[in-house]
Amino acid sequence: MKILVKIKGLQFYLWMGAVWLLLWILSAALNNSETFVTQSLNEIWRAIFIVVVNFIFFEYSLSFITRKRSNILFNIVNGILLISLQFVLVSFGLFGWKYLGMQLHIFTSFRQVTMIPDTPFNYFMEDVFYQAQGGVTSLFFFGIAKLFNDNFKLKQAAQKLRLEKQEAELNYLKSQTNPHFLFNTLNNIYSLSRDKSDLAPESILRLSKILRFMLYETSGEFISVEQEMEIISDYIELEKMRYDDTFRINFKHEVEDLKQPLPPLLLITLVENAFKHGVSETSNKPFVDINVSINKQQLLFVIKNSTENFDGEKNVKENIGLSNLRRQLELLYKENNLTVHQNGDVFTATLKINLASHV
Repeated sequence: MKILVKIKGLQFYLWMGAVWLLLWILSAALNNSETFVTQSLNEIWRAIFIVVVNFIFFEYSLSFITRKRSNILFNIVNGILLISLQFVLVSFGLFGWKYLGMQLHIFTSFRQVTMIPDTPFNYFMEDVFYQAQGGVTSLFFFGIAKLFNDNFKLKQAAQKLRLEKQEAELNYLKSQTNPHFLFNTLNNIYSLSRDKSDLAPESILRLSKILRFMLYETSGEFISVEQEMEIISDYIELEKMRYDDTFRINFKHEVEDLKQPLPPLLLITLVENAFKHGVSETSNKPFVDINVSINKQQLLFVIKNSTENFDGEKNVKENIGLSNLRRQLELLYKENNLTVHQNGDVFTATLKINLASHV
């Protein structure tokens, strides 16, 4: 399996080899236009060897050197040997590759001897040294390119891990919100059934509609604003059955595009909170006012509800529903603001979201 992964990594070295080759071909075109074609063929032949040698060094030799071992001295000795072997490959090996190309009539030598060799050995060493310059340069070229490539992949992996973690957390928050919403609705029906209310059958029908919505519509990432408004309306109608004529509910929405996307059940938390922690605790003239507006992807959701009387303003201790909603907003949108406060017997929650800032 590891070998297959390494082979897949060869693609990077082929791309870098192509860049390396292009640079040398451009140099040949600028300096020796008359022999451009022949020199280009030479560089293609050399590039094949350079790609293979660098692939072996960075993917196998270097990983072997940096492998963790209990014996540090063993690592040092191996490192020296393998690096030395690499320098041999990019010098003597490249010379041999050039010679093989000449024998196969693929490579044409244009190099002039810069010194008068006393012996064939001197000429051989001069040519090896000449080839080594290009080989060592390729080590630095491929090494720097691999360093940037590995750093880029590391950042990508970290970003992917962060998104996966956020998605898992978001799913967990949703899994908490849905049962919470469902249990509160069941409690409403239980209250009606206990009082033997004639509204109990209708409440069950409305609950079945809400359940159908939760099962089939909320599994995706988005629903339409229109669907969110409908589920809020159904929930309000279900809640209204618990109260007498003194209860006042006002639900208004001004939305420029009812088909635009919105995360499912995002707003229902505030509606549910208004009934459970506000209206249900109010003994005198309970009310809920809901105003929703969406203009140029700027959502404004303001909900006011009656609550127990308190002189002046009160610091609100948020319940799990509001805390979960805040965290969901952090994960979903870069630009959002949720404020809640109580003034006397009125509790107000204001939510602002730039829907275009979805993460």
